[in-house]
Amino acid sequence: MTQDIGTTNGRTAGRAAGRAAERANGRGRRLWLVMVPLYYVVMMTAMLLLALRDESRVMGIVGLGVVGALTPIALLLLRREETSREGEVAARLAEVEKGVRRLVENGSLSEEARRIMNRREEREILCRAIEEDVNARNWDAAMVLIRELAERFGYRAEAEAFRGRIDELRRQSLEQEITEAIGTLDGLVLQRRWHDAYLEASKIMRLYPDSPRVEPLRARVEQAYTAYRRDLERRFLVAAEADRVEEALGLMKELDQYLTAGEGEPLREVARGVIGRAKMNLGAQFKLAVQDQRWTEAARLGEQIAREFPNSRMAEEVRGMLEGIRHRANQGAGVSGAQA
Repeated sequence: MTQDIGTTNGRTAGRAAGRAAERANGRGRRLWLVMVPLYYVVMMTAMLLLALRDESRVMGIVGLGVVGALTPIALLLLRREETSREGEVAARLAEVEKGVRRLVENGSLSEEARRIMNRREEREILCRAIEEDVNARNWDAAMVLIRELAERFGYRAEAEAFRGRIDELRRQSLEQEITEAIGTLDGLVLQRRWHDAYLEASKIMRLYPDSPRVEPLRARVEQAYTAYRRDLERRFLVAAEADRVEEALGLMKELDQYLTAGEGEPLREVARGVIGRAKMNLGAQFKLAVQDQRWTEAARLGEQIAREFPNSRMAEEVRGMLEGIRHRANQGAGVSGAQA
């Protein structure tokens, strides 16, 4: 097959050289085709002038003399042109011959020899491909090419440098992902979405099991949960002691979501006192609103008593009064609207 390639390349080069020689010969022939008719015309003109009267005969003789004098010069120029063309053709033939020899030599080389000759170019192409994969964060694809660079081409030091670079980029990327995930977890803790925070901590620990940064995340959520519960308890006790009943009642309702029955037992008496004072305050406000015939406010306070203390005797009494209070409140609203 290699010999066939060399033969084919030789034939192609020979045809190219033949075409170059033909072009040179054609230019020489074209020059002769111009020169011969020109000399013929000059000769005929001079002979015609010789056949005329004496004055024209002198001009014809002069024309023949000019033709005779210029003929050697023209022949010399033609010869020089042909010599120059022949030199150009010879140079081109030499270049073609050199190219043919190179093709034949390359064609006779084995696949392994040609690979060795093109080794540097293939290495550069492979390094560019590795750079593209690294920039695109295609780590696995880059590692395959790095293995090829080391095992096939023998550039082990360069391959090791690429491996170190990829390991560092991977580490940085992983750390960035973990930082973002922990930021999301902290946001859930700040919003006191404890259930979602526990789930997020478990997910982060599954995704990055080898990172020491994720090991304490569930304990971190637990600590935040416990700290907030203790803060609620402290604020509730302070508000109850200062007789800030509304504040204490609101904190007690929120605290109820954090305490089990056993954990809430020490606070039961304080909570009963807060509830009792809140009920008494609401009852007093309700009675004052009824006495002052502020029916709309009385209806709102009565509904609050029935809703927050549904099993109390006060709530039972208020429910018996609510229908009449609402009727008066609606009448008062109708009168106010008519007057407006």
